[in-house]
Amino acid sequence: MLKYAIIFAIVSLIAGALGFGGIAAGAAGIAKLLFGLFLILAVVFLVLAALGIGAAKKALD
Repeated sequence: MLKYAIIFAIVSLIAGALGFGGIAAGAAGIAKLLFGLFLILAVVFLVLAALGIGAAKKALD
C-alpha cells in the first residue's frame, strides 16, 4: 500500500510540474488516502504483535 502511495505522489508531482492541476490534485488525494490507510494498518498490526495475537502465537501453542 505504501508503494502505491509513493507512486501516486510521484504522479502528482510530475502532473503538477507539467501543468495538469486537476490530475495532480486527484493523485495527491489518492496518495494521502493510501498513506493514511497504511499508517492505520501499521499501527493495528504493531499493537496486535505487541499483544501476541496472530500466527506467531498460534505456531508456538
